[in-house]
Amino acid sequence: MRVLLQSSFVLHRRPYRDTSLLLEVFSQEYGRLGLVARGAVSPRSRWKGLLQPFAPLLLSWSGAGELATLTAAEEAGCPIPLPPHRVLAGLYINELLLRLLPRLDPHPGLFAAYQRLLAELAAVPGEEPPLRRFEKRLLEELGYGLTLDCEAASGAPIVAEEQYCYVLDRGPLAADRVQTGVPISGRGLLALRDGLLTDPAVLREVKRLTRAALAEQLHGQALKTRELYRVRRESQSG
Repeated sequence: MRVLLQSSFVLHRRPYRDTSLLLEVFSQEYGRLGLVARGAVSPRSRWKGLLQPFAPLLLSWSGAGELATLTAAEEAGCPIPLPPHRVLAGLYINELLLRLLPRLDPHPGLFAAYQRLLAELAAVPGEEPPLRRFEKRLLEELGYGLTLDCEAASGAPIVAEEQYCYVLDRGPLAADRVQTGVPISGRGLLALRDGLLTDPAVLREVKRLTRAALAEQLHGQALKTRELYRVRRESQSG
């Protein structure tokens, strides 16, 4: 199979043999796949310095199965570099995609959301709102979208002033009916539903919920970027 000039992003790269790279790529029409970039780091490679995370690319490849061979690569427009303090947020999202997306399963809507996320991380004042919106979209694409508009037991609309516990295999339940789940206010549920995440207290609630939902999909796998976040917080507080 030969595929030509697909809109793509590099999620991860690692050395392969002496001068090549193994790439994990997120493409618009083919989803996540692995590519061998032969000679990509040799001094005379036409791809030297091009195959970097967060840069919009047009990639061509050949071969069947989960690991194909890169045959062409070029920039897709002008890249918007992430500021140094946002690179870790980008790496976190890339790691989520690597861990949770099956290979060769197209998600064009999620691809568009990823493009928007990178643009927001490069420009907006705070990284938390765009990260939480993307996590919500990722869960939806995986088939585990969160119920954010009605109480699971009664079907009643969520009330901003009420308190709930979100039970992951059921949805939000009135706090006085259940002792388990992730505590969250109705205001937090509605804010995540609408993507309006400006209140710091609401953001903290929403982060607990999306983190718990993603942890269930990760099946106990620890994220390396979470550890890097912890190290960064400790260095900043020290």
